[in-house]
Amino acid sequence: MNEQLMSQAVDLMVAGMGFVFVFLIILVFATLLMSKLVLRFSPEEPATPTRTPRAKSSASPSVDPDTAEAIKKAIAQYRSRHKK
Repeated sequence: MNEQLMSQAVDLMVAGMGFVFVFLIILVFATLLMSKLVLRFSPEEPATPTRTPRAKSSASPSVDPDTAEAIKKAIAQYRSRHKK
């Protein structure tokens, strides 16, 4: 009984490992195929993402001027306390 159970366990382990190995091989070839297809059908120059302009140092119109001033003071206070 015990030998039969171990034999079934080994058979199941080998079958599982074989399935995973075959799946990974198929995955590698599918990835290579997709890579070649993308390179063949993609435009010559890769599209570069457009950069958004950085926010100006002044506060945006949606921020209250008093709030912007409080933030500036808090930053100045933090920097003065954490000098090296």
